[in-house]
Amino acid sequence: MNKSVAAPSANTAPRKQGWRVVDIVVASVLSVAVGVIFWLWSAGYGLIAAATTAFPPLGGLYGGGWLIAGVIGGLVIRKPGAALYCEIVAALVEALLGSSFGLTVLLSGLVQGVGAELAFALFRYRKFTLPVALLAGALAGVGMGLNDNLVSNVEWDFAWKAVYLVFGAVSGTVIAGLLSWLAVRGLARTGALSALPSRRAATEPVL
Repeated sequence: MNKSVAAPSANTAPRKQGWRVVDIVVASVLSVAVGVIFWLWSAGYGLIAAATTAFPPLGGLYGGGWLIAGVIGGLVIRKPGAALYCEIVAALVEALLGSSFGLTVLLSGLVQGVGAELAFALFRYRKFTLPVALLAGALAGVGMGLNDNLVSNVEWDFAWKAVYLVFGAVSGTVIAGLLSWLAVRGLARTGALSALPSRRAATEPVL
């Protein structure tokens, strides 16, 4: 009687979810780099605020720039907690550089990171296609919108808050979701991700 058991397929084989030293190093370096982008993005918000005085919810369309760390971190590291870790560390770097928003960026990073993390968790950290990246960006944008409406936009009418939330999700989808996904594919082509599970991102299916 043959008692051999067929090896599990690539789609069903369990993946190692523990963090390695290389994961921590890459996630940290990536987060610091994006944290500088966050700081520059915050510096430009004054112009956006002035341009949207007549209808402040339009500012939500600018918010995607603060959501990049979580999405790109999740796509590159592909481990539980990566999106949250990268978003929080990037927010910390922004705060240390002297963000105009002060330490409130830490709360923003937490909420936005949770949003992005949820998208990857829904697919059990096994799928990193374009739709998943777009969803991560959108959920991070929803997190941003909810947080800002509760903290900064308290006096706004409900309609304005709802529009801001939608614009935040749209911005997160396009700026954080799409651009991060394209960036990771570009990095994979250079060989910079050779030690990570995302090393084949450039040739992975779009859907």
